[in-house]
Amino acid sequence: MRGFEAVYRAYFQDVYRFALKLARDEALAEDLTSDTFLKAMDAIDRFRGECEIRVWLCQITKNLYLSHLRKHKRLVPLEHLPEPEGEDQVAALLDREEARDLMTLASRMKEPHRQVFALRVWGGLPFQEIGALFGRNANWACVVYHRARKMIREEWEEQDDL
Repeated sequence: MRGFEAVYRAYFQDVYRFALKLARDEALAEDLTSDTFLKAMDAIDRFRGECEIRVWLCQITKNLYLSHLRKHKRLVPLEHLPEPEGEDQVAALLDREEARDLMTLASRMKEPHRQVFALRVWGGLPFQEIGALFGRNANWACVVYHRARKMIREEWEEQDDL
């Protein structure tokens, strides 16, 4: 237990900031953080050390957040959609109705495209962090994200043609 206290003290802020970045809601981020450390405490003996402990904790946080979204049958509340910051994101020029349509299209994608797209566009995570969450590298996350964007664009254009 003493060793886990050191893990908690060392990584609490990292996990909380990651949860806040995902959830964009302080109360939910606090819940995700506490749930993450509870799950980690139960599973610490199964931690294989194949990645940094911070990455392992963030993977737990990501899975808890995605479970929360599935449980509440939504991707991200519209009021929490971030404004794009510089990068040519698909959602950059969309109004609320179009953003809702985009979320619907994104929710139909298969994994890992759906999660990578959501973490990048709505979570604002860099490719390196996304890759680490999946046990992959930044290049893999970038390729998956751009393929997901292409799928959404193609489906979006098909809808416009109807």
